[in-house]
Amino acid sequence: MLKNRAVEIVEVGPRDGLQNEAAIVSTADKLELVRRAIDYGVRRIEVTSFVNPKRVPQLADAEELVAMLPGRNDVTYIGLVLNRRGAERALATGRIDELGAVCVTSDSFGIRNQGQSSDESLAAAIEIVALAKEAGRSGQITIATAFGCPFEGRVAIDRVVEMAKRAAAAHPREVALADTIGVGAPAQVAEMVGRVREAIGGLPVRVHFHNTRGTGIANAWAAVQEGATTVDASLGGLGGCPFAPGAAGNVATEDVVYMLEGSGVATGLDLPQLVDAAGWLTGVMGRPLPAMVSRAPAFP
Repeated sequence: MLKNRAVEIVEVGPRDGLQNEAAIVSTADKLELVRRAIDYGVRRIEVTSFVNPKRVPQLADAEELVAMLPGRNDVTYIGLVLNRRGAERALATGRIDELGAVCVTSDSFGIRNQGQSSDESLAAAIEIVALAKEAGRSGQITIATAFGCPFEGRVAIDRVVEMAKRAAAAHPREVALADTIGVGAPAQVAEMVGRVREAIGGLPVRVHFHNTRGTGIANAWAAVQEGATTVDASLGGLGGCPFAPGAAGNVATEDVVYMLEGSGVATGLDLPQLVDAAGWLTGVMGRPLPAMVSRAPAFP
C-alpha cells in the first residue's frame, strides 16, 4: 500500500551522473546542467564532490563550479564529501548548503573507495554531519553498498539496520540507502526500507538506485511504497562509480518522474522540460543516454 503521495527528487546528475565519464565535461556545461535542473523543478541538487581530483578528475573543478552556481534561496546545493578535508573544502566555498557523507557496509569497498574500513567510514560520516551543523548547514548520511558489495557479495540487512541506527543518532537530515552496484531487487528493497524506517524512528529515508541489472525503477517504486520520502535520480540515466566494477547508470530522472506522476505520486517536476534537458545532455555527451522516457514518443 502506498504510504505517501508526494516524493522529493534529488538530482545527482552533476556529481554521480558525470563522475565516471572519461571525457571531461566543461564547467560551463555542468553549470548549465544545474540551471536546467532548477528549471525543471528540482530543489535539491548534488552539484559536485570534494574529493581528491587525482582520483576523480571529472570533479576537479568543484570550487570553480560552486562559485558560479545561481544564487537561489529555494534550492539546496549538496556537496559530497568523504572526510574532514572534503568537508572543510565544501564549507569554505560558502555556497554549499548541505554536506553529503557516505559510509559503506563492507571493508573491501570502503578501502578502495574511501581508504577507510566500514566502521571508519561511518565514524567519518558522523563527524561530517557534526561539522555541517557547526557551520549552520545540514548533513546527510548515505549507506553505500547497502544491497550488495562488488567484492564481498550480499550484505546482511541486520548490518545495514545497525549502521542506520548509528547514523541516525548523529541527527542527519536523513539516512539514505544506496544500491551502488545495482544488485537489489524490489522485495529486498521493500524489506530493507521498512526495517530501516522502523529502526530510525521519524527520520526520513532517502534511496539511491543504479540500474545495472534493470531493476532500478522497480526498486524505486518498492521503496516509495514502503515510505521512502526522497529518491535520487540522474538526468538521462547517467552514472557509475570509478571504484565499483560494472556499476552502470543511476535511475533516470525522467523515468522516475514518469512512473511516479503516472501513479498519482507528485514530484513537482516538469516532464516536458526534463525531456528537453535530456536532449541537450545527449548532445553534450555525444551519445544516446540510457533513459527510456526521453527517447520515447511523447505521451499523451
